Amino acid sequence: MSFLRIACAGLAAALLGAAAPGAAQSEYPTKPIRLVVGFSAGGISDVLARAIAAKMSQTIGQQVIVENKPGAGTTIAGDFIAKAAPDGYTIWLQDITTHAINATLYPKLPYDSVKDFTPVGLVASTPLMLVVHPSTPAKSVPELVIFLKASPGKHSYGSSGTGTILHLTSEMFKTVAGLDVVHVPYKGSGPATQAILGGEVVFVFSTMPPAVSNARAGRLRALAVTTPKRVGAMPEVPTMIEAGLPGFESVLYSGILAPAGTPTAVVRRLNAEFAKVLASDEIKVVYEKLGADPITTTPEEFAAMLQQEIAKLAPVVKASGAKVE
Repeated sequence: MSFLRIACAGLAAALLGAAAPGAAQSEYPTKPIRLVVGFSAGGISDVLARAIAAKMSQTIGQQVIVENKPGAGTTIAGDFIAKAAPDGYTIWLQDITTHAINATLYPKLPYDSVKDFTPVGLVASTPLMLVVHPSTPAKSVPELVIFLKASPGKHSYGSSGTGTILHLTSEMFKTVAGLDVVHVPYKGSGPATQAILGGEVVFVFSTMPPAVSNARAGRLRALAVTTPKRVGAMPEVPTMIEAGLPGFESVLYSGILAPAGTPTAVVRRLNAEFAKVLASDEIKVVYEKLGADPITTTPEEFAAMLQQEIAKLAPVVKASGAKVE
């Protein structure tokens, strides 16, 4: 073969290679997409997923179907996604805070929390809300601290389970405020909410939907939110920082992960579609009711944040003593 033929052949191959990502992006998707959630139906991740999936089904040209795979602190869903085909048809709406916690909480995960996934982008940030039973005399965070310190070791707080963000946020509160209170782990945020409603525990750092609905109905008293700014769902409730705890912040971040090796063009298409969905008026209404904020990032920004969250939460998990074998 002459030099000219070799050069032409090489040029043709290069052009075909350069066109491949664009071709893959224009062809994707050609079938329904599974959006996996690592929690049971009815929780905030599930509600977010179903709202996003319904809107995205209209914009991407294929059905987006939510599939719940709860259990083992979302590690069942994580293992499923890590082993799924990296083709963009099986993706995961994950509570990134939980994902970051699990990297330290579980000494032997069946997957690598970073290497086995391809970050697509963030989709939401959600605060927690510190709530107490109305029978508790405390009407503010400083009053709650005084109340708890008056009887060290005699009061308890509830969480959605050992090592969850509700547990770790409470441990942060204990440390910062110098409290001696007992942790009572429940099997999920639902049972934890029932515990505080029944007066079994003094306080809970609750997810927003049950906290807002029960506070508005007078069944719980909202003392503070854990984000740097107040939330639109209950603007009268101060932040933990405003309540006298400088730097106190705990945010639930939700994002989309795909299996490692998912083509870049597919990741870019998904990222763009999620951004389009989050900008819609329908999703803004849903988020407002949930007390959540729509948030978008590039895949690269999300990847960096994921590693930062793992590093940030590792010492908190270790300090709490939480571990799941």
